[in-house]
Amino acid sequence: MIPAKFDYIKASSLGEALTLLQEHGDEAKILSGGHSLIPSMKLRLATPSVLIDIGGISEMNTITEEGDEIVIGANCTHHQIATSDLVREHVNILSQAALCIGDIQVRNRGTLGGSLAHADPASDYPATVLACEATIVAEGKDGKRTIGANDFFQALFLTALQDDEIITAIRFPKVSQGTYQKFFQSASRFAVVGVAAIKKGDGVQIGVTGVSGVPFRATAVENAYDGTSSAAKHAMDGVDDIISDHFADEEYRSHLARVYVKRALEAL
Repeated sequence: MIPAKFDYIKASSLGEALTLLQEHGDEAKILSGGHSLIPSMKLRLATPSVLIDIGGISEMNTITEEGDEIVIGANCTHHQIATSDLVREHVNILSQAALCIGDIQVRNRGTLGGSLAHADPASDYPATVLACEATIVAEGKDGKRTIGANDFFQALFLTALQDDEIITAIRFPKVSQGTYQKFFQSASRFAVVGVAAIKKGDGVQIGVTGVSGVPFRATAVENAYDGTSSAAKHAMDGVDDIISDHFADEEYRSHLARVYVKRALEAL
């Protein structure tokens, strides 16, 4: 299908992009890599009259080390994240997740910020962001603010991001040991179930994607963890909104969640 007619504006700076977003309001959409927005436009699920391209803003395309955190610009592609020495050394679980996304073309164009803003329930990054307790940095007309991962994902395709805000960076605490385990759709490679797990002291932190309309922390597993994988049986405790589609119904997804949480704990 062909998208509806729209105007295209390439922003040269974050300030210009924010001004344009405020000027055009609900009629505008932010374009970074385009792998979430363009398919929606082709299906006419999204019909913006203005596209504001932020892909060329260099300040949002860096990966840096700041104390105990790795700061990743929102425009960084999946390929950049997967191959970054800083990410591999200090947040290797994120590199693992990035390598699982789509194919080479998708990884070369899709971006971290765009994926998080779209909040697809089958995307890979949310599980890792939750497990790592990363913070999302957003900027709008009222200035800059940070949003904790646990507060960011609110409903199906809905986040805590305001209409006038743009994600500029994501701050990941350094993680010494982590794993990302995924059961994927064979054609799209989206997650039917994706589990991110990290060691935190004597405990674990676990994020799950693909199972529910909203990615979640498997807190029941975290609370029951005794150093073995037996806590995986609690993976679905308290989870009510379970996705059922032609890839997997509720019962099978629940089963897969327990299996892949167990695999993640065993990998740790």
